Amino acid sequence: MLLTLLRYPSFYLAFPMIIALTGMIASFELSIDVLGGILFFAIAAVAIVALDFILGVRLPQLQSFQGMDFSGTRQGLVAVLLCWLVAAFCVIDLTAFPIPLIVDPSSYATFDGGRNHIRHISNLSWLLPPLALLCFKSRAVRIALITMGLIFPLLVIDRNRLFAALFSLVLTFVLQRKKSPLHSWKVIAPLLLAGLAVFSLLGAIRSGTLDGLALPLSGFFQNSPEGVKWLLLYVSAGVYNFSCIMAKGYHNASFLYAQLIPFDGSAETLGTDIPLDAPTINVGTEFFPFLMALGWGGAMLSVLALYGMLLWSIVLLRDDIAVWRFLIFLRIAYVSIMSPFAPQAFTWTNFGFVAICLTIPIIAHFLPERTAEGGLIRDDGR
Repeated sequence: MLLTLLRYPSFYLAFPMIIALTGMIASFELSIDVLGGILFFAIAAVAIVALDFILGVRLPQLQSFQGMDFSGTRQGLVAVLLCWLVAAFCVIDLTAFPIPLIVDPSSYATFDGGRNHIRHISNLSWLLPPLALLCFKSRAVRIALITMGLIFPLLVIDRNRLFAALFSLVLTFVLQRKKSPLHSWKVIAPLLLAGLAVFSLLGAIRSGTLDGLALPLSGFFQNSPEGVKWLLLYVSAGVYNFSCIMAKGYHNASFLYAQLIPFDGSAETLGTDIPLDAPTINVGTEFFPFLMALGWGGAMLSVLALYGMLLWSIVLLRDDIAVWRFLIFLRIAYVSIMSPFAPQAFTWTNFGFVAICLTIPIIAHFLPERTAEGGLIRDDGR
C-alpha cells in the first residue's frame, strides 16, 4: 500500500499538511483565532487530493525504477563530477572553518569569512547518498559517500540537510529495490530511527531546553519526553505560526523578495519584527512569505504553484528515467514534504539547483562516446 502511495503527487504535499495539522492540534491549546489557518491547510490538502484524481498524474510504475543504474553513462559521468565537487566543498567547509558540533554549537548559523559562499555548494551534501547508489559501482565508495552525506549535516548542525539526505537515500533505496545488503529494510529502518533520534539531539544542542517557551503548549506536549517534544514542535510550529500571523494580519513583502532574488537582503525571520508568539521558534511553512506579502490568497496560489512544480517533476520521469530528471524529482518531492515547516521550494538556490540538473544532459551530449581506454560509454536511455 505504501509503495502504491509513492506514485501519487498528493502523498508528497497533502499528506505532510495533514501530519502538520495533526501535530498542531496535539501540541497546542488552540484558540478561535487560529481557526483560519487550520481551515487554510485543510482546504489546501483536500484540494490537492481532489486534483490528483481529476488530473490523474502519477509516477511511472515502480518497476520502471527497479535497478536504476547510471554508472558508466555520459550523464552519469557528469553526475559523478557534481558529486565529487560537492564532496570537496564539504571537506573545505569542515577544514577551513570551525566545526559547530565540536567547537561551538551556537556558531551553526555563522557564515562569516566566506563560509556562506562555500555553503552554497556544501549544502548540496544531500546529493551524495542518492548519487552514491545511482552512479558508482564500488561498494566502498558508495558507503563512503553515503556516510559523508549523513555525517556532514550532523557536524554543521543542519537538521534540514540531514532530513534531505535521509529522504533522498531512503526513497532511492525503495525505488531501486536492488537485491543487496545496502537495500535491505534492516538497513533502512535503523537509518530512519537513528535520523529521528539525531534530529532531536541536534535540536537540544542548537537551542537548549524547551522549558519556558511562551507558547500555549498542550498537556500532551508538556508530558512528552524531551526528544518527542522537539519532533512535535518541528512538525507543528510552522502551521501554528502561519495561523497566528494570518489572524494578526501582518504584512511584509521583504522576506519573499529576499528568498526569490539572489543576495537581496536576508530571508531569516529570527530577530525581526514579525509578531511571533515565540521569536526563537521562527519557522512558518513554505507559504508563510507569500502570506505576509500577498495575504491568504497569495499563499493559496503558492500551494497550487508548488503542486504544479511537483507534477512537472513527475511528468519528466514519465518521459524518461534519466539521472537529471530523477534528481529534480527528489528535490521537488522533498521540498513538498517539508512545505508545512519551512520555505525551500520558492528560493533562488532551489531554482539554481534545478538549473544545474538541466545542464547535465547538455554537458553529457558533448562528452566523447568512448572512454580514454577506448571502451564504450553506455547509452543514457533506459
